[in-house]
Amino acid sequence: MEEGQARQRKTLNQTATSLATVREIMTEFAALTGLSPAGKTTRRYLWTDAFAVCNFLDLYRQTRDVEYMRLALGLVDQVHNTLGKYREDDPRSGWISGLGEEDGRRHPTIGGLRIGKKLNERRPGVPFDERLEWDRDGQYYHYLTKWMHALSCVGRTTGDAKYNGWAIELAKTAHAKFTYRPSYGGRKRMFWKMSIDLSYPLVSSMGHHDPLDGYVAYLQLQAAAKRFDSPPQPDLYAEIADMAGMCEEKSWITDDPLGIGELLVNACKATQLIVNDDAQLSDLLEDIVESSVPGLEAYTRGNPLKLHADYRLPFREFGLSIGLRAVQRMHALVQRKTETFNKRPSLHSGIRYLIQYLPLSETIENFWLESGNREGSSWREHHDINMVMLATSLAPDGYLKLNPDPDDS
Repeated sequence: MEEGQARQRKTLNQTATSLATVREIMTEFAALTGLSPAGKTTRRYLWTDAFAVCNFLDLYRQTRDVEYMRLALGLVDQVHNTLGKYREDDPRSGWISGLGEEDGRRHPTIGGLRIGKKLNERRPGVPFDERLEWDRDGQYYHYLTKWMHALSCVGRTTGDAKYNGWAIELAKTAHAKFTYRPSYGGRKRMFWKMSIDLSYPLVSSMGHHDPLDGYVAYLQLQAAAKRFDSPPQPDLYAEIADMAGMCEEKSWITDDPLGIGELLVNACKATQLIVNDDAQLSDLLEDIVESSVPGLEAYTRGNPLKLHADYRLPFREFGLSIGLRAVQRMHALVQRKTETFNKRPSLHSGIRYLIQYLPLSETIENFWLESGNREGSSWREHHDINMVMLATSLAPDGYLKLNPDPDDS
């Protein structure tokens, strides 16, 4: 009895400590990037901001401090008004969609959203330079799915249908522009990176997990749309069917820590969609869990977490850490909903196997919480994304949970 109470006190103390750290990190992020107080010069980056919105929502859920809701909604507005429009160094101006100012504000995502890179996009006819391309603007599909998720989370928390509606508009535009059918026939494929106005591909290869990201994101948005009585939102049935086709017989195995983490996050989302929305995803869920194992084994075999901070990329490690936190929540849900998963013994065994890697999350977090490890270039060069994803790892529910009920999945 006393031992159990001691464990409970320890857990509560750890939660309080994590919450205080997350509040500190996100307050600093808001100040450094021109969010609060709002400044003329802002530093917006779509991937980072998607995680940040979810973090602010979770802080609001935990503290009921309306300031965090104000920051979440203010960040959404800043992203749309910055990344939904052309760059200041671009001869074009206004909304990427081409809509006028008023219509653009009503449909801020219908033209897609820029990445937010430092350099302008590569113009047609300019030779491809792989090194430079990483620093050039454009649109990434997997960043757009992150923003779809963030908007859906805002909608579920506020009860305002417009956010999920904006996410669906973004999904329809992204799907129409990023997917194509090859001239030689066969199933559809996707471009990895598109121009700012979505008129031509910047990188023609397909992202390893982009079809999976899209499939799960579309199902999430479709399920969320059913929870709003009005106004009716467009359906994504055709897009979902396309993505289901692209996911067939595809291997998801990767030894990249961020890629592994994203696989596990998708598994956690799929589990919730199965339980809450009767989504027919059990086969895919088993496939994702099974695919995560060899990559995780390969990654840990090299002891990468023993390396010096200068030879590590924090945000990629945090991706893995967040994914492992997702396994923890997925395991609890599968155990609680035994009647749903009782005919899936391989799923149970796969999740149990992944559970043994949970201590890696704490190892990663503790390493980067040490101030000395944040003094090198690997932290400073990616400061915003590192700090925000560390906060997500410490308090992941805002990012991982699809259901607004705090007592449910």
